Amino acid sequence: MSAHMVEDPAVRQPLVEGGKTFSDVTEIVVRAAEVPLVKTPSWWLISLFVAFTGFTLYVSMVGYLVWEGTGVWGLNSPNAWGWAIVNFVWWIGIGHAGTLISAILFLFRQKWRTGINRFAETMTVFAVCCAGLYPIIHIGRVWMGYYMVPLPNQMGMWPNFRSPLLWDVAAIGTYAMVSTLFWYMGLIPDLATLRDRATNKVRKTIYGLFSMGWRGANRHWQHYERAYLILAAVATPLVVSVHSVVSFDFSASILPGWHTTILPPYFVTGAVFSGFGLVGTLMIIAREIYGYKHIVTRRHMENMAKIMLTTGSIVGYAYMMELFIAWYSANPFERFAFWNRATGPYWWAYASMIICNVVIPQLFWFKKCRTHMGIIFVITIFINIGMWFERFVIVITLHADFLPSSWDYYRASWVDVCTFAGSFGLFFTLFLLFLRFGPAIALSEVKGVMPEADPHHGSHGGEH
Repeated sequence: MSAHMVEDPAVRQPLVEGGKTFSDVTEIVVRAAEVPLVKTPSWWLISLFVAFTGFTLYVSMVGYLVWEGTGVWGLNSPNAWGWAIVNFVWWIGIGHAGTLISAILFLFRQKWRTGINRFAETMTVFAVCCAGLYPIIHIGRVWMGYYMVPLPNQMGMWPNFRSPLLWDVAAIGTYAMVSTLFWYMGLIPDLATLRDRATNKVRKTIYGLFSMGWRGANRHWQHYERAYLILAAVATPLVVSVHSVVSFDFSASILPGWHTTILPPYFVTGAVFSGFGLVGTLMIIAREIYGYKHIVTRRHMENMAKIMLTTGSIVGYAYMMELFIAWYSANPFERFAFWNRATGPYWWAYASMIICNVVIPQLFWFKKCRTHMGIIFVITIFINIGMWFERFVIVITLHADFLPSSWDYYRASWVDVCTFAGSFGLFFTLFLLFLRFGPAIALSEVKGVMPEADPHHGSHGGEH
């Protein structure tokens, strides 16, 4: 028995370190939520103030946009999309890591996901909130937003089903609904734990309401596991479908540089890449502040680094294939589009994209870089920046169309910059509130992969 345990890799590299027990894990996870409001850490209050200020800025910019119109953005002819679509695709890409970690890794029975899945799921839900607002404000006349809903309006006219905005709304709406259900389903047992430990009547009532009468009975667990499996199976195709639909915004056009079949898999891989980047950035900060080091171990971060290395390499391959297809097609317009990206007036954005997304992640080939928290943090920052530049480079292809007399250089306006910065305020406001009042780690799932969860744990010979 002991020899077998020594040879088992899962024991050599435990998913929960430090010899922590069930009780210890519970204390670590619920510690932040149980702190009285009057004893809220000052750093959290300052962070929330900064984030809410950014959210206020976002609301102000959207109000200014609705009042004045899209002319306050840096849009021009032929650059009619600008930062709005760049930021939309970036945010929806960020939201893909949560579904990948939660659903796909769950179906593949990857136990290491339990330390980071709740964090990633939460990030997904809030990132989708930020992304979903951009198609609405991008139409300019937000009061006409019902045209994006596939229902006949009061004038007896059907919306334009050929419009990418309509596709985006359908894709994001489906993804947001399933992701939220999947996130909330996993929260129920942990909310019940907070309910049972609550000493304040208000907290007990709120947590009791959202835990939906969970008592941990065998019947409850059976229904929970069945529903969780079904939602995981439903959510898995969404990882592919949602960002494929987003890529159709570009590939369904006839514009050189966009009209290519490589965009759907290219976008899906890039979304997973960028999503893992932001999960890594935020998780490293949280494990230091909240003391999650024994639950989110170096093994978790190393596995995430390996996935970022893999997806980053696939993204680099897609970049090369784009150039090869442009050359092999012998289409002068296609060749010009990609040559202009690399050597034209936006060469700096293209170079930033290549360096951040392809070159820097190759450091993850070295184990020291995959296990050093500081190095992982810096690389994930570069990935976040690089993936934004990727979306910028794709959209900015519009600046040089078929008519040279209409070429123009796109510059974002101060409203563009403030709106994007404000969307971070919305994201971090929601995220900080959840970290303060909710279980940021999937408590029940982490316990499920601990040795104590084995019914034969601690048994010797005939003793049980």
